Amino acid sequence: MIYHLFQYFEHLGWDFPGMRLMGYMSVRAMMASVFAVLFALIVGKKIITLLQRKQIGETVRDLGLQGQIEKKGTPTMGGVIIIASILLSVLLFCDLTNIYVLLLIVSTLWCGALGFADDYIKVFKKRKEGLSEKAKLVGQVSLGFIIGLTVWMSSDIKVFQKHDVESKVKALTEEVGAAPGEENFVDEAEAVKSTKTTIPFVKNHEFDYGWLSPVGGAWGWYLKWAIYVLMIVIVITACSNGTNLTDGLDGLAAGTSAIVGVVIGILAWLGGNLINSDYLNIMYIPGTGEVAIFMSAFVGALVGFLWYNSYPAQVFMGDTGSLTIGGIIGVSAVLIRKELLLPLLCGIFFVESLSVLIQRGYFKFTKHKYGEGRRVWSMTPLHHHYQDKKEVPGVVLIHKPVPPHHEAKITARFWIVGIMLAVATLALLKVR
Repeated sequence: MIYHLFQYFEHLGWDFPGMRLMGYMSVRAMMASVFAVLFALIVGKKIITLLQRKQIGETVRDLGLQGQIEKKGTPTMGGVIIIASILLSVLLFCDLTNIYVLLLIVSTLWCGALGFADDYIKVFKKRKEGLSEKAKLVGQVSLGFIIGLTVWMSSDIKVFQKHDVESKVKALTEEVGAAPGEENFVDEAEAVKSTKTTIPFVKNHEFDYGWLSPVGGAWGWYLKWAIYVLMIVIVITACSNGTNLTDGLDGLAAGTSAIVGVVIGILAWLGGNLINSDYLNIMYIPGTGEVAIFMSAFVGALVGFLWYNSYPAQVFMGDTGSLTIGGIIGVSAVLIRKELLLPLLCGIFFVESLSVLIQRGYFKFTKHKYGEGRRVWSMTPLHHHYQDKKEVPGVVLIHKPVPPHHEAKITARFWIVGIMLAVATLALLKVR
């Protein structure tokens, strides 16, 4: 709103000191992040008090984990703090006519509503299982199809071909004298619809989903877009579930997601800038600079939420927060064509999800084969494996560490691994 207000002032011909600041994405990104942090800090305390007054507390099953029982009654559904901080900051500082911003707002509201419904059933209906896995999956897949079909059908979502980028950069540097980091104004009519995305370790950092199509011609064109849409659905669903599984220790999901958000914001910034994208030899996608501003608000909201969610947590985000965070990460990565980097960037989420799948699969296999289910780890998701807990009955392939680690230490070490993965992801931009 502030961005559009300043645009209106400029249209009226007004001129006063600082008026053009809102024209710079860097300024808006910083303001969005700071505002989201402050809003989460100020409003967060009031929301926590309200949750306590309404007795909206966490229900805990005794799994023998250290400190688990003490968490009972801690306010949950704190994800509303994150959602409110993101949306208000975005409404103030983002270009609300930008298709990428609109899709991210829809994703935030969609996943937030899905998570809120799950928490509502757990807290108010006293059904610990919440929404069924099938209902969650339907909601996540539906969002994936909405995003995928919009990427396919919308004329506002296009990318520049490599040779067009090079010619534009030459024109800007020789005729206009633009420097890296400045806003670049180019004729976006030359951009094209494409199923290309970013992939590491190859010369041009590009992979075309059309290469997976077994046929050519008109049918091949439809098939390649169908493959791309299906991939988008898988990515968004996987990210949403992965973040949900990681939300098990104080500050773990919020801190790890903030690290991921910083990298996605940087990648969106670089990919939305003509000269920087040419220098790094990555895809130039007009308009994705606004995604960087959205992710600045996203990171700011998570940092503000961590003030109350760090050990010992005063509030839990619940599925209201975790499903929303995962959805935003998945959708933003898809929109900036960096979804194939997520297994590395979101390595924590990936391993957490993989540990659950392996544990379930191995337990079912051994139960069928030996008549008794066996486990790979003492408990999954993986972060619980390192905690102090009661001995798990039956055979366990990988035993818990001795002595077990404190919850705060596990969280801090997962953050460190997340930072290492984030740095590695950015380094891949120069690895061919």
